[in-house]
Amino acid sequence: MNGERRPPPSRDLHRLSADRGARSHFHNERLHAVFVKPYANEVDRLHRAVATAQLIIDVLKETGEDGEDPIPSAQVRAGIDTGVALAVSNGRRGHREPLFLGEPANKAAKRAAGGSATGIYLTNNARAVIDLDEVDDEDASALSEEEIAMSQEEADLDVTKDDIVQAWRDDLDANPMTRFEFSGHTPPFSDLDFESLSPTNSRRQDLISIYADLDGFTDFVSERIDDDEQAKDVVRVLHVVRSELHAALSADFGGAKVRFVGDCIHGILAEGTAQTTDETETMSTATLAAGALRSGFELAVEKLDEKGYSASDLGLAIGFEFGPLAVTRLGMKGAMVRCAVGRNVLASEDEQARCTGRQSAIGKKAHSKASTAVRKVFANNRIRANLTYQTAVDELASGDDKAAKESLALSRAAAAGIGLLQPAAVVKPPVGFPPHPAAPTKPLRFA
Repeated sequence: MNGERRPPPSRDLHRLSADRGARSHFHNERLHAVFVKPYANEVDRLHRAVATAQLIIDVLKETGEDGEDPIPSAQVRAGIDTGVALAVSNGRRGHREPLFLGEPANKAAKRAAGGSATGIYLTNNARAVIDLDEVDDEDASALSEEEIAMSQEEADLDVTKDDIVQAWRDDLDANPMTRFEFSGHTPPFSDLDFESLSPTNSRRQDLISIYADLDGFTDFVSERIDDDEQAKDVVRVLHVVRSELHAALSADFGGAKVRFVGDCIHGILAEGTAQTTDETETMSTATLAAGALRSGFELAVEKLDEKGYSASDLGLAIGFEFGPLAVTRLGMKGAMVRCAVGRNVLASEDEQARCTGRQSAIGKKAHSKASTAVRKVFANNRIRANLTYQTAVDELASGDDKAAKESLALSRAAAAGIGLLQPAAVVKPPVGFPPHPAAPTKPLRFA
């Protein structure tokens, strides 16, 4: 579901989730909710999903803020599908994330992102389950008031809009909204302690937002989800690939992972100081990082194939964009989630979305701020196919790009066994493949 404001922090909404078997998590402005109960009644689950989506829409209509600068109520678009999905809990160091992989999660997300019109959009698969007519265009056919009312009657939710709005207002009276305070962070962002962030300790500066999405992973899951052993292999493949993408971003290029969004990693990076971002250097680093992500991915696939976990059908689509970006954590104590908000976040996702599994794309603003060498790499509609780390560093270095030349020099020195006592701050080490195990820490933790 897409919206401009978060749902209100109501105990009633949490009770609804617990009673109805719903699980949810946020990615910036998006809420991903999964209904798992009753296990043997898909029709009931769908009606409850529709009724809950409408409940969120109704609540958010009344939670805009008044005052000298009123905030308009959120505009919500919800996408819903149903079917068998693979559920895993992934992550390290206290930042574990629930993931729901497969066609239902993917298709629901596509319906939610399928246009700017608000409303509730079901796939034809979901419509058939609750005896609704098939539509020609799922992204342009919102449920009617009558269809929503039918689901509300069938679901008979035990929480109402008025319950949640009143609880939200009571909570605001008892705990007034915290004042946001921003400061800059001195790169590298791999040093940023996300767990210390809060509204009163947030970061804001010019940054690169980068998305790298596994292409073909939904089909990869669907082909294996009905077999227990193959489903375990899916989790192993995801663990290895995501670990390598994370390492390439953070360990090799000083970036920070904001979070994983299913089979996609979202990260941030910059060069410069807490007060001033070195724009040209940042675009060069981002280009090298995009190349490293692809090289790391290809190496991970190669190693997985050698171990018998075939992943050669997968690809990686990469997009990045530059601009002012705010980084913080939001939510209730004990359940705060990472947030990275800025127009470049949305733009970087759009850049990634226009790529195939072999392409990388640079955003318009990043392209305009980049060196001549970087612009030459992305000369064809700001998209480049097969941009590996070695290709990126060679082409940028040949174009007299400072960051690439220093990175190339360090790589050659390392290959020759020559140590550098005082490398430049912007030098990037050679891309490495961390020795993570080829299986999750708890390989049986999936459903």
